[in-house]
Amino acid sequence: MGQAGFSYGDGDHGEASRRAASVEIFSDRPGVCATLSGDLEAAGLQVISAGQSADLNAADMRARGDMILIDCAECDTAMAGSLAQISEQASRTGAQLAVATSLDFLDTVYAASGADATLLVDPSRSDWMVTVGQMLARVTPAKVREMSDEDRLSLLRLTEQVSQIALKLDRMTEGGGSGSRAFNFESPGSEYRGEDADGSDRLVRSSKPPLPDPRLLRRIIRQRQLRARFFDGDLFADPAWDILLDLTAARVEHLRVSVTSLCIASGVPPTTALRWISQMVDAGLLERVEDETDRRRAFIALTDKAADNMARYFVELGKDAVRTI
Repeated sequence: MGQAGFSYGDGDHGEASRRAASVEIFSDRPGVCATLSGDLEAAGLQVISAGQSADLNAADMRARGDMILIDCAECDTAMAGSLAQISEQASRTGAQLAVATSLDFLDTVYAASGADATLLVDPSRSDWMVTVGQMLARVTPAKVREMSDEDRLSLLRLTEQVSQIALKLDRMTEGGGSGSRAFNFESPGSEYRGEDADGSDRLVRSSKPPLPDPRLLRRIIRQRQLRARFFDGDLFADPAWDILLDLTAARVEHLRVSVTSLCIASGVPPTTALRWISQMVDAGLLERVEDETDRRRAFIALTDKAADNMARYFVELGKDAVRTI
C-alpha cells in the first residue's frame, strides 16, 4: 500500500520547516512494538521510536512525536509517574496520547494519564488503528492553520487509509470489534416536551425534581443484566444508558465510581466502554473527578445537568419506570 504522509509547517520561523507526521511507540508486551510499527508505517505514518515501556522511566521525558502510543499491561508507581509526566508534556506540545493497559490497572492508568489521553484495555490491532485514525483527526488547531491545502488533503487521505486498514484488521480478527461508531449526545435544556392527558404536546417548565429511589434504579439495572443470561448480550447493548443508570444510582447513594467499575457496568468490552465514557464527557454528561486526598485516583460522575435530566426523565415515567428496562 502506498504511503500518504503529510507534514507540518512551523509558524515560528520565517521559512517553514517540514516534518512528517510522527509516532512514538512504547510497549512492555512482546511483539506489540513491531506489529504496531508495521501497521502504522503501512498507513503512511513515520515511526520515530519504538521501545520498552520501561524507557518511559528515564529522567529526560519529552513528547517528541505528533502521536504517542504507550502499552503497559502493568502500572507501578514509577510507571504512573512517567505517564503523568509525559501526559503533561503532550498537553503542552499538542501531541496526541493513547495509553493501553489491562483491566486490573485501568484505574491507576486513568488517574495518571490525564483527561486528554485516550485509554484502551487489552486492545486488538484494529482497536489501535481506529484510535490512531481518531487521533489524526484531532490535530491541534495551531498545526492545522500552518498546513498547506496539499497537506490537509494528505491528512484526510491518511486518516481514511488508517480507517481502511482498521476495518481489514477487524475482519481478520475473530470476534474483534473496533467499536468505532460515532457518538452523538445532546442533552435537553431546562425546557422539555411532555404530553398532556389528551395526547397534545406541551412545553414544560418545572423546579428541579429529586433523583429516583436508588432501589428502583438498582432493580432496573438487575433486570437489564438478567437478559444476558438468556440472550446474546450484543442484542441489547446500550452502554450509554447503562452508564447513566449506574452513575445516577451512585449519586443518590453518595458513592464514588471508578472507571473500571463503570466499564463493567456498561456491559460492553472495556475499550468500547472507554470510548463511550470519553464521548459522554465531551458531551457534558459525565465529568472526571479527582480524588482530593489521593492524586493517584480519579472517579467518574454525572454532571449536574445530566443528573437533572435523569431526574426529569424518571418523573415523566412515573410509576411505569420499573417496566422501562
